[in-house]
Amino acid sequence: MKLFKLQTLKCLWTLKPPSRTFRGHPRLFVSDVYSQYESVRRGEQEIPKYFNFASDVLDKWSEIEKAGKRPSNPAFWWISGKGEEVKWSFEELGFLSRKVANVLTKVCGLQKGDRIVVILPRIPEWWLVNVACMRAGIVLIPGISQLSGKDILYRLQASKAVGIITDDTLAPTVDSVASECQFLKTKLMVSKGSREGWLNLTDLYKNQSADHSCIKTRIQDSMIIFFTSGTTGSPKMTEHSQGSLGFRPLLSERYWLDLTPSDVIWSTADTGWIVTSLASVFDPWVFGSCIFIHKLPQIESAAILNTLCRFPVDVLVGAPTLFRMLVQNDLSNYKFMNLRHCISGGEPLNPEVMEQWKSKTGLDIHEIYGQTETGIICSVFKGMKIKPGSMGKAAPFYDVQIIDKNANILPPGHQGEIAVRSKPIRPLGLFSEYVDNPQKTAESQRGDFYVTGDRGTVDEDGYFHFIGRDDDIIISSGYRIGPFEVESALIEHPAVAETAVVSSPDPLRGEAVKAFVVLSPTFSSTDLESLARDLQEHVKKTTAPYKYPRKVEFVQELPKTVTGKIKRNELRNKEWGRM
Repeated sequence: MKLFKLQTLKCLWTLKPPSRTFRGHPRLFVSDVYSQYESVRRGEQEIPKYFNFASDVLDKWSEIEKAGKRPSNPAFWWISGKGEEVKWSFEELGFLSRKVANVLTKVCGLQKGDRIVVILPRIPEWWLVNVACMRAGIVLIPGISQLSGKDILYRLQASKAVGIITDDTLAPTVDSVASECQFLKTKLMVSKGSREGWLNLTDLYKNQSADHSCIKTRIQDSMIIFFTSGTTGSPKMTEHSQGSLGFRPLLSERYWLDLTPSDVIWSTADTGWIVTSLASVFDPWVFGSCIFIHKLPQIESAAILNTLCRFPVDVLVGAPTLFRMLVQNDLSNYKFMNLRHCISGGEPLNPEVMEQWKSKTGLDIHEIYGQTETGIICSVFKGMKIKPGSMGKAAPFYDVQIIDKNANILPPGHQGEIAVRSKPIRPLGLFSEYVDNPQKTAESQRGDFYVTGDRGTVDEDGYFHFIGRDDDIIISSGYRIGPFEVESALIEHPAVAETAVVSSPDPLRGEAVKAFVVLSPTFSSTDLESLARDLQEHVKKTTAPYKYPRKVEFVQELPKTVTGKIKRNELRNKEWGRM
């Protein structure tokens, strides 16, 4: 599989005098990379063999900062919502992350290539651990804080992770399954207290030396593994490399964020999802921008709106659920300090919400489209005409097409599968593989294309329109939920004989999880409302709470094919009024 030729891209990292300025601030080294974009794509100049985001990007910005050539805004800005605040420059980020890297390598004995599961809320330590793992060559496996013991057990066993980092809230859950994880050697906790069998990361890194040499990593080396849910099995491990996450934004530069070193960006995504890595780590820091984070234990309209009024956030990235929620407020009571650019992704955004937001704030919402496997592959770029209902045009480096079952490219207006050309040259931002799952990796390829499993169309102007998923994945409030996991939880209940889980329309979340349930012959109940609540609580306790079915319908039987497979598409079409 060809991934560009690997030689040295001359002068890529050379700090030259700025060729232009933007809002009075020099565009250093990023513009040099951007100027090489076409020649790299044509193969005339080639990407470097070795690359590490910490040393080749973050430390470069630290040098620029020391030279007084970057605005004085922080690289990282965090608030708790309760008065606590943390601000780090690139130099401070480097200093602290080297300390954490020493904890991982010297105290815990982790080595390059080792995998570590990190389940933390939106707290500064999550970002320190990210950068520390880059410096040490340790593979990070993020997870959301709502994971259940069963979810954590599966991730630890499947990944063969040797370490885990979490907080004191989830530590007891980890302890309940740790004995079944033979590879787990190190448990680190971010906490003000202590717990038997755990090392306290907060205390350890403060006492460590900041003298750490960043490890040399190849551009194809594994960097982060994201767990992504499927419809017919357990979550898959989606591997991304130093190149696909770290180097990619250096080549594509401003295509979906259009940031400068003086900008402040805020993404409200959970730390377990790839959008946080894209919008709150790699892409903004390539531009030398400030990443703003609110701890946000819960997404609440008042907290979001008040924060936008009190802090100089230039760019807001959120799921459609966020904007649906915000437009329900009287926005005339709020005056945003700096907000100028809004981005929505994770699921399609209703055109009426875009219109309401525009009429109430004067701001457009720019849609993006992508997957855990691909990153952002379509976007309504800044300055591009907005077509309501469209997710924009293909992003740089991606040849996005609509194809049929035989991998033939379909003409504009014809419905087919959204796909990305992956042969003969595999796009730099595409995932490496599904770890330990060559069959699924192979199935994601059709002819010369990686197939997303989503259906759509493209118009004559090159704008893509999302129609629906070819598989049964449910996207609710930006969370991708595999029916198999919910069905597996439901089937454990003694009242359930059979079940099928599909998406159902929801005015706030876009989609909600709905379960069709066939009761066990040995179970009888006249109070079906009470039973439905019981099943919902059962799922919350068995798997991550956000996956529970918000709707439950009891049926006599489920529609099936002649081979006995459940026709989820039939149930889904009925829910969406497409019968």
